[in-house]
Amino acid sequence: MGFSFRPPERRVWKVRDLVGAVRSHIEREYNDAWVEGEISNFRAPDSGHLYFTLKDGNAQIRVVMFRSSARLLRFRPTDGLQIVVRGRVTVYEDRGELQISAEYIEPKGAGSLQLAFEQLKSKLEAEGLFDPARKKPIPSLPARIGIVTSAQAAALRDILNIIARRHHSVNVLIYPAQVQGDSAAREVAAGVRHFNQQKIVDVIVIARGGGSAEDLAAFNDEALARIVSASEIPVISAVGHETDFTIVDFVADLRAATPSAAAELVILSRQEIEDHAAALHDRLSRAMRYRLLMGRQALTELSQHGAFPRMMELIRQRQQKLDDLTHRLELAQRHLLERARRNWELTSAAVRHYDLRLVLSGMRKQSESWAAALAAVMRNVLLQHKVRAGRLQTALESLSPLAILDRGYALVFDPEGKLLKSPDQVKLGDEISARLAHGEVRAAVTRKHS
Repeated sequence: MGFSFRPPERRVWKVRDLVGAVRSHIEREYNDAWVEGEISNFRAPDSGHLYFTLKDGNAQIRVVMFRSSARLLRFRPTDGLQIVVRGRVTVYEDRGELQISAEYIEPKGAGSLQLAFEQLKSKLEAEGLFDPARKKPIPSLPARIGIVTSAQAAALRDILNIIARRHHSVNVLIYPAQVQGDSAAREVAAGVRHFNQQKIVDVIVIARGGGSAEDLAAFNDEALARIVSASEIPVISAVGHETDFTIVDFVADLRAATPSAAAELVILSRQEIEDHAAALHDRLSRAMRYRLLMGRQALTELSQHGAFPRMMELIRQRQQKLDDLTHRLELAQRHLLERARRNWELTSAAVRHYDLRLVLSGMRKQSESWAAALAAVMRNVLLQHKVRAGRLQTALESLSPLAILDRGYALVFDPEGKLLKSPDQVKLGDEISARLAHGEVRAAVTRKHS
């Protein structure tokens, strides 16, 4: 029929050539593919590369992510994690296996930054870095405050304005550091280390204004978190807005909702200090009044004790005995004087019968002798009475109520001068008087307790 049949040309491939051709074709067709699946058989050798299998139902494909891309990951892939991989589909020639050379990985449903945050948070919490027992107290009146933040940040100006308004005498030291970008975590950590090494501040504030999760990523750095946790100086975290949370917030000794809130928390205002001092003064005054009232009540109870009447009776007995001794002394003196007068009269009568000079000479000698004897007797008698009177005076003074007053007690009298024994004897507003050891005071009744 005029037809001729030529059999197809037979081509025999070498394995390497065939694999290479397939690889080139696949890489041209699928050089930027997004693939979703579940991680299994994950490996991370010391080389820094990542190897795992991406599964979906009964289908699977191997994935490799080289170190240059892996070091940019914000989270650590784990078996069972659902992810989306972006990369180039290729063939691993040594085994003739289809695989994906990944350039980017993100968790399915949650961003990589959020997953990295949750992973690091769980890790540090398990190590006890968030334990409230590890938190150091923030000093209420720090003399020097260290701030780690950007020198151009608006948050720094807010903090300085509030601190100056609340307590202008406090000293502030600023450690300038980047608070966003790849170097931010290292610079903030360097600031915390610097203040700990120099020991020149009483509290450290890490401050940054609000931003996106990417902007705040530096404060989710593990190395920075460990340095903050190990700080010997109390650290206040003031990063982002009230709804923003970072790892530094959890390891710091105190979290402030905003940088401005940190300035409010780091130091008490002068007015608060003055109000606190006034409150303490008022408490002390009330306590002193209470102690005085209790002392007055105790004194009243003691004054009603049976020992006081017995003491007064003893005092009256001593006073009577002293009066008796004084009277006896006066009688003895008068008796001696009377004897001297009679002797003088006898002597003067005898003078008239004898030579006046001899009589006078004899009388003078006798008079001098009697005077000396009388003086000796009088001195002896007076000395005995003085010693006895001194003992009685000492006993009297020891039992006197005035001696009790010298030990800090007081006698309290109502407006009519009667001794107070019960609060019912006076009314509010009555003027009362208190007899002290040295003088007297007057006061008005402002409160009564039965």
